[in-house]
Amino acid sequence: MGYYSPRQPSTFPLCQPIGGTHPIQYQPGKYPVPNQSAPITWMPGPTFMPNCPPGLEYLTQLDNIHVLQHFEPLEMMTHFETNNKYDIKNNLDQMIYIVTEDTDDFTRNAYRTLRPFVLRVTDYMGREIMTMQRPFRCTCCCFCCPSTRQELEVQCPPGVTIGFVMEHWNLCRAVYSIQNEKKENVMRVRGPCSTYGCGSDSVFEVKSLDGVSDIGNIIRKWNGLMSSMGDADHFDIHFPLDLDVKMKAMIFGACFLIVSLLLLTYPERIILSDE
Repeated sequence: MGYYSPRQPSTFPLCQPIGGTHPIQYQPGKYPVPNQSAPITWMPGPTFMPNCPPGLEYLTQLDNIHVLQHFEPLEMMTHFETNNKYDIKNNLDQMIYIVTEDTDDFTRNAYRTLRPFVLRVTDYMGREIMTMQRPFRCTCCCFCCPSTRQELEVQCPPGVTIGFVMEHWNLCRAVYSIQNEKKENVMRVRGPCSTYGCGSDSVFEVKSLDGVSDIGNIIRKWNGLMSSMGDADHFDIHFPLDLDVKMKAMIFGACFLIVSLLLLTYPERIILSDE
């Protein structure tokens, strides 16, 4: 009820009931990922949990997730910006979510890395369980002006805001704050001096407001030359197993603001674009 369904033909076949004990598998051609040659294995559907936004039950069972960005070679040759797409997986390589950008062709190609966007997070049934929105921010004026700082709104379920991720100006490193639905700071994210680590991972630390307690981290994995040829970027997100599920969702959202800001910093890196 009230869930968004991707604007495609019926590509999601019948699935196991929620709470099943076996991984959910789809045969080749049944799942809308190009060049897919093997069945997609999904994490077993979670059981209903009170006081948990629908679809976030998966996150209550996990202390880390992997964000894998797709890559489309045709985009490199044509320079035509297309919608980004990401696979979200657990440590067993089971799919948890699919994240798809929903931006029109004109906006993507007119504003390119500065474009406002909407990211739709869907589960194995094709239901939209989360929406992430970044409004347009012009960066042509003073770079330290608050009006040029990027932000991301996280809604779960779609239409119900659970928090915001805000960028802050810093001379040396990437700094963000994670806020609740009232825009009150609840956590902070402190990135490295160089967000594009050459030869090593880039670690974004998630800390308490006083900066004393470590809550988790978002790691951009260094994949060597494969970063420019294959599945583009790979992010690992770590958080405590018992962390409030909405805060897990907010850390998850922070990862996508970081991805978009890497585009602004290194627009020549076509590997961050996808179909």
